[in-house]
Amino acid sequence: QVQLVESGGGLVQPGGSLRVSCAAPGRTFSSYVMGWFRQAPGKERDFVSAITWSSASRTYYADSVKGRFTISRDTAKNTVYLQMNSLKPEDTAVYYCAADQRMIPSTTPHEYMYWGQGTQVTVSS
Repeated sequence: QVQLVESGGGLVQPGGSLRVSCAAPGRTFSSYVMGWFRQAPGKERDFVSAITWSSASRTYYADSVKGRFTISRDTAKNTVYLQMNSLKPEDTAVYYCAADQRMIPSTTPHEYMYWGQGTQVTVSS
């Protein structure tokens, strides 16, 4: 069983920045992909970004966040980060961390085996 713990959500004004984290205590992800998804009220869970845990550390982004969000990982801390800049009200959602043992990320939520509990991000003035 893989436990994923998100943190760092909160309230931020439009144009502001926020970083959310996903920690997996005591776990290594050498052959995993780590992803971020988000779900707004009444909407489906959408892909945001993903990163391969391998040394290549390839990154993937949804078009809606490309150029504004940056995903990264710290292998020593078993933690994945999502740095969110130039935030917009439409970025408001619960952000979920996900993990799956695969080499190539998927943008489909049901293809990820492990999920965190989610962290709320609200962009509002």
